[in-house]
Amino acid sequence: MKIQKEIIEFEKGKSFKLFSPSLKNCFFWHYHPEIELVYVEAVNGIRHVGKNISGFTDSDLLLIGSNVPHLNFDYGIQTECRQLVLQMRESFLQDIILPVPEFENIKTLLERSYLGLSFSGETKITAVEKLQAIKDKNSFESLVGLIEILQILAHSTEVKELNKEDTRIKWFLNDKIRMGTIYDYIHENYDRKPNVNEVAQVVSLSTPAFCRYFKKQTNMTFTDFVNNYRINQAKIFLLKDQSVTEVCFQVGFESLSYFNKLFKQHTGETPSEFKKKHFRPIEINGKIGVIKKDTTC
Repeated sequence: MKIQKEIIEFEKGKSFKLFSPSLKNCFFWHYHPEIELVYVEAVNGIRHVGKNISGFTDSDLLLIGSNVPHLNFDYGIQTECRQLVLQMRESFLQDIILPVPEFENIKTLLERSYLGLSFSGETKITAVEKLQAIKDKNSFESLVGLIEILQILAHSTEVKELNKEDTRIKWFLNDKIRMGTIYDYIHENYDRKPNVNEVAQVVSLSTPAFCRYFKKQTNMTFTDFVNNYRINQAKIFLLKDQSVTEVCFQVGFESLSYFNKLFKQHTGETPSEFKKKHFRPIEINGKIGVIKKDTTC
């Protein structure tokens, strides 16, 4: 699927829309001129914003600027998940924020959002609580609530820039390759040995041309991307209480020591440490189960 422009419709008299999409089985690589705030909650997932491709565990809160290409955050997630997406009208910054001197910090935040911003810690907790609260408020109160959320984000130090360069749509307009085809190939073959020559042939490129294209689009080599994908899949299996050794071979690694080393490089902790931290068995009616959050798409 080539990159698509999403056409967003707003209710009359509303400056923004808040909804809960579910596109699990859809590869929706898209952009839109509207600035977007996304909260996604799942056991594990992959974010692809601009050229940044990285994983998240438990949840993620992101601010995505105007015309920054991104993939739907529930793509490929087979476990339970929940999403809240808030999209501001294209004129939101120009008409509501810029004319008000007191919104200077919010103005800076929204202008900076073209890099893709991921928020964590107390900032994420507080902002999400307020985001959920405005769902049931009237138009005026929900707008005030949105301003409060943006003010919290604007003053936060618990933020990570996902891109170091401008990745707005002008950099992707000449993309004639179907990134969805590449994702599908990797998903179907990550547990074996994805072959760069094979996937290059699938998208009708020579291997050298494909390698240049892929690096330009993702800032990653094909091998690094596959390993990143494998590590994210490994997290899911570890959280299903499978052993480290079992998971290692299940996601396509042939060496346990290399799997442990790479996992720690990607996550900052070993597979055993990750499992111990995030997997919590509990006893229910005399049986051992797993703590699950009440999350539905």
